[in-house]
Amino acid sequence: MKKSAVLWILAIVITLASVVYQRLTGPTHAIRGEVVIAGETVGYKLLRTHETTEDAVMTIDISNTDVSGCMEYWRYKSHDTLSRVELTRDGNHLRVTIPKQPSAGKVVYQVFLRDRDNQIYPLTETPIIIRFKDPVPIVVIVPHVILMFGAMLLATRTGFEALCKRDRAYRMTVWTTAIMFIGGLIFGPIVQKYAFGEFWTGWPWGHDLTDTKTAFAMIFWILALWRARTSDGNSTIRGRWWIVLASAVTFVIFLIPHSAWGSELDYTRLPSQ
Repeated sequence: MKKSAVLWILAIVITLASVVYQRLTGPTHAIRGEVVIAGETVGYKLLRTHETTEDAVMTIDISNTDVSGCMEYWRYKSHDTLSRVELTRDGNHLRVTIPKQPSAGKVVYQVFLRDRDNQIYPLTETPIIIRFKDPVPIVVIVPHVILMFGAMLLATRTGFEALCKRDRAYRMTVWTTAIMFIGGLIFGPIVQKYAFGEFWTGWPWGHDLTDTKTAFAMIFWILALWRARTSDGNSTIRGRWWIVLASAVTFVIFLIPHSAWGSELDYTRLPSQ
């Protein structure tokens, strides 16, 4: 197998592993688990992101009709007092319903099950947060996801190209920078605008880590382009290490979970509050 193919395979494996890690550790990843109640193992999935078009509805499958449950919740960053509602039963299912919220609105909630002896079974040790977002058109979100995945893949592969002192390091740096710019700094803000009503909520105007890490990675790739450029379109020895550095920085910062420190609505600033 050619060395180039080996490097591509290695880059793909590393990129896929980082994407999976980022998704599983992110604040929008659903909480899954099991609890044994009245001799029955009950699985559950609790949402941490939902669209503003409808209530967030979750069902817990449990055939024992002696088992009931309740949910405690309040809106994050609000003057709300704790609300408690009973879970509704629909045949072999208990239904958890969180009222839909405006874009970037968050609800803190915790679900409890209860057996016939009134013993309480919390599904999570602490309350969790669900954030609502407006729908994003598929013609926007699909190119964004594809381009960002491509940028992460190319960033890794370009780093290997420079590390192995191969000839295409600079040209691949150009492609990496271009795709990351289009995916992260053009389509990214468009996605953000559709979902949360603002084009940019990262540094220096906000604290959204998704926006900030994209801008941070872009800075390093622009520096790599500048430091590695030569008249023949190749890269200098010193420039290669700038490319390796940009690749390493991209890998590290893209391990930061997606949507961390993202947009959130402050209900206390709304007129109704």
